[in-house]
Amino acid sequence: MTDKIAIGRADGRDISLLASMGNRHGLIAGATGTGKTVTLQTIAEGFSRIGVPVFAADVKGDLAGLAASGSSTEKLQERLQKLQLADHPFEAATVEMWDFHAASGIPLRTSVTEMGPLLLSRILFCTEPQASVLEIVFRIADDKGLALLDLKDLGAMLGWIADHRDELTREYGAITAQVLNVIRRKLATLSDAGGDQFFGEPSLALADLMRLDACGRGMINVLDASRVLQDPRIYTSFLLWLLSELFEQLDEVGDLDKPRLVFFFDEAHLLFEDAPKGLEERIQRVVRLIRSKGVSIFFVTQNPADLPEKVLSQLGHRIQHGLRAYTPKERKALRAAARGFRENPAFDAEQVLQELSTGEALVSVLDENGAPGIVERVLVAPPRSRIGPLLAEERAALLVRSTLRAKYEHPVDRESAYEMLRGRADVAEPTREEEQSLLHFLQGTDRSSRPVASEPVRSGKQRDDVRDAFLKSAARSIGSSVGRGIVRGVLGSIFGRRR
Repeated sequence: MTDKIAIGRADGRDISLLASMGNRHGLIAGATGTGKTVTLQTIAEGFSRIGVPVFAADVKGDLAGLAASGSSTEKLQERLQKLQLADHPFEAATVEMWDFHAASGIPLRTSVTEMGPLLLSRILFCTEPQASVLEIVFRIADDKGLALLDLKDLGAMLGWIADHRDELTREYGAITAQVLNVIRRKLATLSDAGGDQFFGEPSLALADLMRLDACGRGMINVLDASRVLQDPRIYTSFLLWLLSELFEQLDEVGDLDKPRLVFFFDEAHLLFEDAPKGLEERIQRVVRLIRSKGVSIFFVTQNPADLPEKVLSQLGHRIQHGLRAYTPKERKALRAAARGFRENPAFDAEQVLQELSTGEALVSVLDENGAPGIVERVLVAPPRSRIGPLLAEERAALLVRSTLRAKYEHPVDRESAYEMLRGRADVAEPTREEEQSLLHFLQGTDRSSRPVASEPVRSGKQRDDVRDAFLKSAARSIGSSVGRGIVRGVLGSIFGRRR
């Protein structure tokens, strides 16, 4: 029997989402206060119960309630009666809390190298010329086997490039001192805003988001994004990086009985706000192709019009809470939202959208053949967990119990670009022939068969220091493709890594 994720009831009938259609992506939309977060919570619980891990950003703080058991209230009992749900056990989901700022959850980090130049340019508000120079900076670091793990590494790299700008310009293209200085100032601003906490190691391992608990239920990963409006670009760029990592690292699996991971993207309009056309096109490509990796994306936003048409066309499951139309622009958006459903002859979707009360929604999901179902007016079922935030002490206790806390709690500052470039200041760099020879040696090539190039005379200690430093960097880099010519994926993250 096919697993189902219950959404609610319409005219005495259960309305559910088929797990086998779970990777077809979805939309949860509606005006503020119409019940989007509770609907997200209900669906996240449903996926978790059938063994599907979930990742969700908690913008308002309410999703943390997934970690606590719900309780009976007069209002809730009234809803259960309307839904004819006699059996509705209250229970907590298995939740892992994450936080960019390491204050209310497990520290969530990635390295500068892994983020890549495209998304980092977005975080830094780079102009097109600045983004082009930043791409060159990454290319130089990749070519020279210099790992950019944190903002300190990137700052050192920018300083080193400024000192060698003339020779690097001949090899890589125009690099102006003015643009380098602007990027360095933006980097300092990002660091002051808390970016130095986000960039570094240990970097998030995807396997830690795709776990099951002891009972076989999918872990629900909740990201504290309560400060998203203060720094929305870090939030959206991280989620784009995460999508890119999933897209690049996971194998093709086609259509499964259920997804491998369900990804809820709250405040989805921020993803496309001020995004350059090139980035928007790449996002659309990832959304279109990632379902073949068994990943489902649900975009959560106020109005479907917040999303590009090419993204909307890929969202087979649609849950539309109430919309209000007080202006001509709002009326046009409401009409478009109603027309996005397969028509139900029993009612006028455009009219009903303005009448829906809190907790009601127009719902259309895909059937077993992948065809859109007729739109239904649905009373959404309440979650089994708490509706509302956790207390500070509850969140702290959850963090103490986490099995991942020890892995990510303390940052690791291993030797990387900053240390390597500082070490090179007093010695000449290895020649290209030396670099190639060392790389072939590390990859198992017989160095004795390679020609020996003429080299400048150096003291024995200098040569040993240079060789040792480069050897450490190259050995570390080869494992993650650095030093072999990094191949970056569709959104600029490193392609083909496995962790």
